[in-house]
Amino acid sequence: MASRMLLLFNHALTPKQQLDASTVLGVTEIVPLPQDLQRIWTSVPATLTALGDWIAPVKEWVMDCAQAGDYVLVEGDFGATYLMVSFSLEHGLIPICSTTERTATEERQEDGSIKVRRFRHRYFREYGV
Repeated sequence: MASRMLLLFNHALTPKQQLDASTVLGVTEIVPLPQDLQRIWTSVPATLTALGDWIAPVKEWVMDCAQAGDYVLVEGDFGATYLMVSFSLEHGLIPICSTTERTATEERQEDGSIKVRRFRHRYFREYGV
C-alpha cells in the first residue's frame, strides 16, 4: 500500500532520510508543510502557557491532507510534538521521528578549538511503540 509522509519538521529532509522513507517505509510522496504553517511550527513562542490554539492550523492541515496509514514525521517543540503525536495516533496516522547518530570532534583553529557535531540519520522510529 502506497503511503505518504507529512512533515512536521524543522529542517529539510536529507537525501538519506528521503531514501529511507521510500525504501524502508514505502513512502511514495513527501508532503511538506506550507510556508505559513512551517513558520507556526518552527516558532512556537516560549511564553505560551497552552499550545492548542497555536497549533490548531497545523492540525487542520493534517486532517485535510492525511489519510489513515500515512506517516507524520513529527519533531520540534516538545509540547507541540506531544500534541501532534497524540493527534496523529487518534486519527489513524503513524507518527514517527528520525533517529540520529551523533559524533563530536574537536578541530584546532589558530584562535582556539571548535567542537564540531555531526548528525547522521539512522532510521525512522514510530512513536508509541
